[in-house]
Amino acid sequence: MVSFKEERSALNESISFLHNKWGDIKPEVGLICGSGWGSLADIFPNAAKFDYIDIPGFSSTTVDGHVGTLLLCEINERQILIFQGRRHFYEGCGWGPVSFPIHLSHELGIKTMILTNAAGGINTSFQVGDLMVLEDHINFMGCNPLIGPNLNPKIPRFPDQSEIYDIDLRNRILEMSHAVQFPIKKGVYIALSGPSFETPAEIRAFQMLGADAVGMSTVPEAMICNALGMKVAGISCISNLAAGIASHKLSHEDVQNASNIALPKMKTLILMILESLLS
Repeated sequence: MVSFKEERSALNESISFLHNKWGDIKPEVGLICGSGWGSLADIFPNAAKFDYIDIPGFSSTTVDGHVGTLLLCEINERQILIFQGRRHFYEGCGWGPVSFPIHLSHELGIKTMILTNAAGGINTSFQVGDLMVLEDHINFMGCNPLIGPNLNPKIPRFPDQSEIYDIDLRNRILEMSHAVQFPIKKGVYIALSGPSFETPAEIRAFQMLGADAVGMSTVPEAMICNALGMKVAGISCISNLAAGIASHKLSHEDVQNASNIALPKMKTLILMILESLLS
């Protein structure tokens, strides 16, 4: 595990590296691409980019579908950072690699973060390929990413979590349903540590808890963003029906296949969100 001192030093080195390579950048929005969302980067074919492994403080992604590239993009002459792939708690390297992109984004001045993921549908009205905006979440990961020293003194010891997902931003996204010409669902996301998929009994329990979708990411990043005072939006692609609801065994290939089918919807919605935020 990396020490607090080493993490703080790596964060400073990362910022210096990006300023040296890209100049006085001022990104306003960050976007983290979860499983199946990496091709969103195709929207910006001329983006400046670096592989994570080449940036101090970052490390290579280890999961299929997570490319591991940081892109600096522009819309209306305003800047966006796109994290093409994320690290996960189940990879066994602690919270550092998961939280690092959020701390970096905050240090670079980003005020709004869009977090995306692939999720299993628990709500029986959901279908594979639906997009769901997160109203709230349940942290069932067995741990909290804010345990221990905080890299940023702005983070309170006991952060309020009454509204992690910004309600105005969420409503703005939901109102886009007519413009994008497909329904946008809303619901509660429950996060587990993974890497195994859930059992049918667990899914039945999560239904009773009020969860609409289940996954293995997003919640820790959202918690850190919220603690730093950033606006957060979370969007899930329902890539499979959860165990006991689906009629077949689950696999990561299901996630990738469903995301490929839903990709046009994902690109349309994200581009509209970004243009709305940076108009």
